[in-house]
Order: sequence, then C-alpha cells, then structure tokens
Amino acid sequence: MEGRESAVQPPVYIYSPEYVSLCDSIMSKVPNRASMVHSLIEAYGLLREMRIVKPKMASMEEMASFHTDAYLQHLQKVSQEGDDDDPESIEFGLGYDCPTAEGIFDYAAAVGGATITAAQCLMDGKCKVAINWPGGWHHAKKDEASGFCYLNDAVLGILRLRQKYDRVLYIDLDLHHGDGVEDAFSFTSKVMTVSLHKFSPGFFPGTGDVLDVGLGKGRYYSVNVPLQDGIQDEKYYQVCEGVLKEVYRAFNPEAVVLQLGADTIAGDPMCSFNMTPEGISKCLKYVLQWQLATLILGGGGYHLANTARCWTYLTGVILGRMLPSEIPDHEFFTEYGPDYVLEITPSCRPDRNEPQKIQEILDAIKGNLKHVM
Repeated sequence: MEGRESAVQPPVYIYSPEYVSLCDSIMSKVPNRASMVHSLIEAYGLLREMRIVKPKMASMEEMASFHTDAYLQHLQKVSQEGDDDDPESIEFGLGYDCPTAEGIFDYAAAVGGATITAAQCLMDGKCKVAINWPGGWHHAKKDEASGFCYLNDAVLGILRLRQKYDRVLYIDLDLHHGDGVEDAFSFTSKVMTVSLHKFSPGFFPGTGDVLDVGLGKGRYYSVNVPLQDGIQDEKYYQVCEGVLKEVYRAFNPEAVVLQLGADTIAGDPMCSFNMTPEGISKCLKYVLQWQLATLILGGGGYHLANTARCWTYLTGVILGRMLPSEIPDHEFFTEYGPDYVLEITPSCRPDRNEPQKIQEILDAIKGNLKHVM
C-alpha cells in the first residue's frame, strides 16, 4: 500500500540553490550542513522521486503570526548592520548562544518561509508528506532567540496548518526539549506537542519534565518524555511507539509536524543518546502509517556527515527505498571517511535509562492522556 501511495503522490522536497547556500553561510554552528544533506540525497538519486518545490520567503506578516513586532524589527536591524554589540540584543536573546550576523534576518525569513511553503503544499493536497530538512528550529520564543534558533519555523508551520486542520500534532525527536513549540501552544487543546529528549540537570534548555503537561485549556496537551544518556534504538522505539499509540488514540490528529533533529545519533558531539538512523526510521514509519498530512523538519545534528547520513536514510524511508551501503561519489565524499558507508554504528556507552523509570514515565503519560477529551 505504502509504495502505491507514494507512487500516486510523491513527497514534496523544499529546495532551491539559493535557500541551501543561505543556510550554509549563516549557520556558523553547522557550516555547509544544508549542502552536505542535499548533495547526499541527490547522489543517491532520490531527487527524481520527489516533487521539488522552491521555498518562498516568509513575509513580516507571516513571521508576526507568532513572533512579536519588536523582536522581528530588532532582528532586522542587527541583520542589516551586522551589529554584534547592540545593547538591546541581550533582552531579545541575541548574543552568546545566538550570535547576530549580517543577513541573519533573511536566513530566518527563508527557513520560516520554507516551512510555511511545505505546510501550504500539504493543505493544497499536493502531497501527503512535505520535507524541509533545514527547518526545525524549535527553541525560538515569540520575543527572543534561543539555543541557536532565531525564528520558530515549526510554530509558523503549525499555525499555517491550523488554517485547514482542526487538530495538529507536533512530535519532536531532537535530543533537546522542544520548548519553544511547547510554550507557543501550552494553552491550547488544538495542538498537542510531544517531545522525547534528554532531561538532566544543567542540560539545555532544562525544561520538559514528565510533570510539564500544559496549562489552562491546554492542560494535558503537552507530553514530555524525559530520557537519560546512552539510550539505543530498540528501547527508544519501544518508548516512542508506546507514547504515540496513546497520543493518537486520545488526540486523533488531522495533521502532523515531525521534527527529526539528528543530535541523538551516535557520534554527535553532544555525546548523549546512542541512536542510529534505523531507530529513528522506525519512529518515522510509525507516524507515516497513520497516512495523515505530515510535515518533516530537521533540527539539531552537529556531526555533519552523520546528520547527512541520517536525513538521507530517512528520505529513502519516506520513499520506500533501501539505499546501498556505499556512499556514492559526490562533492562531499571525503567527509564520509574512513569507512564511506551510510550506516552508523552505536558507541560503546552504558544506557542510563532504567526499565523501571521508563515504565513510570509511560504510566504517567498514559494517566495524563486519559484527561484528553
């Protein structure tokens, strides 16, 4: 069935050379990552199986559907001046974790616009799955940058989807808690946010305990799955499937936004979880079998070659394609040494997640979801 589905309507892949080079140049934390991801997807011959859609830039009005005018105007100002020491910047979260640079506003508008473009393709019935790998910047708040996120494209995408779909489910599989998205929708029952993430003292952003369930009308519509270092594919998938089964039954979503940050993967400098793309792919397949309008975003991922490996493998999964192990020759081939294969091997690190603790978390979530009407 899945093969026939995708044959009828290929996934939309948001891309233009200008978009990728903008992401490459501004993202000093992940230089050239957008190009590496796109080049590997292209090298495996996956582009011809997707519908390539050029992203539009987000307008000021579209960005202001979530962000405050004061924040957007300040971001635009420092972006034009390339000014790193504007005294007002600190109150807008700009500085240490979110350095300002010339062109940062255009980059933010490009990523926000790309995610909105993907959402619109889903709403227009052009596809069932739309992919924006350079998106997924889930920490940005309405009036401040945070955790290297200047604009919350995930929130903008959800808000666009809400113009057509009554209930939108946001699932965040990044290593870090999807705090910006959760905050944006913590008071509403129309958007449920689900985040699996590392939760330990001193680890950014420090939120996302299982007890954080949303507020007011949105109480019990925020679902947090706090995990510890060393988790591997099998246990992670068991947790993810256990949570998503309950979430789907309770919330009955009409559309899904799925953030697939690759900083959970073995070898990432974050050195926390011990996953491989195969484990993430099982979670992805579980979501895809619902056959809902699904918007796919990237996120973290600081081992650049492994991030490209991961998102290329997942693109193959969306297309129902098993990719050959050997990395094809392409512009960034030398980055994939010394083995030059697509697979990633888990590290030898202990799994700090005790089965009893995991069970307690799952039981708590199941209990909370009983309140969802």
